[in-house]
Amino acid sequence: MQKNRRKERKLGANLYTIGFAIYEVPKEMHGTKHHLQKDFFLYNASKARSKTYINMREISERFRLPPNEYVIIPSTYEPHQEGEFILRVFSEKRSLSEEAENMIEAERPSKKKKGKRPSAKARESSEEENQFRNIFRQIAGDDMEINAEELRNVLNNVVKKHKDLKTEGFELESCRSMIALMDTDGSGKINFDEFRHLWDKIKSWQKIFKRYDTDHSGTINSYEMRNAVNDAGFRLNNQLYDIITMRYADKNMNIDFDSFICCFVRLDAMFRAFHAFDKDGDGIIKLNVLEWLQLTMYA
Repeated sequence: MQKNRRKERKLGANLYTIGFAIYEVPKEMHGTKHHLQKDFFLYNASKARSKTYINMREISERFRLPPNEYVIIPSTYEPHQEGEFILRVFSEKRSLSEEAENMIEAERPSKKKKGKRPSAKARESSEEENQFRNIFRQIAGDDMEINAEELRNVLNNVVKKHKDLKTEGFELESCRSMIALMDTDGSGKINFDEFRHLWDKIKSWQKIFKRYDTDHSGTINSYEMRNAVNDAGFRLNNQLYDIITMRYADKNMNIDFDSFICCFVRLDAMFRAFHAFDKDGDGIIKLNVLEWLQLTMYA
């Protein structure tokens, strides 16, 4: 059932064309709450679906399915239409249902293996690092640290070389945020190691952005952002995806490259900060007011 559409019809809005599909959950995912990823729907057919998509306030069907775990996915017929809905399930026998939610987690970087001869890619990376170290030394000066304005110059000079990436570069405020989130010693600047870590992250996130910016518009929409966040190794729930959209998307629900990178830098830094405070690994941290304000205000 569509919510609030009658009220919005008074303002000229029409009912969405709606329907739903039912998919069988793979046995290896039984008992979990993880979302099924995009690839699942490319290679698995639905077990049942509404007879048609129709522009009515509600649609209902009756099915007979063997006992198992299933996912019900309501949707609009047209892509990128967003609205609230109510899903009701009636069963002749007792049945459990709940909203699919991901565990909130981030993939931890794996440790590099020692004793192997460096590959050509590793040697190329080493040469790139030497180039960056020289550029960094020229900009940073004797203290070998750079501030937000200097970081902006370095990043924007590099981004300009990527002609296939349509972006106006990074705003100063974005670079201030990056400095704050990467600054481990509280100096207001970042040293070469902190900069190198930031640059490695930006390179990997840039590849993800380009993968979803298929029309080369310099933006991705909020629906693609969910998959991009997942590709980057972050597992979030619906509430957090909504927060990301509210915080980083424009009025058309699109996210540009600058906002995309800022979002990932913050996610990465906040997960690292949480793990640093979570000494016993139980997923719960305790902060006093000073620690809380230092963590949130500087970030």
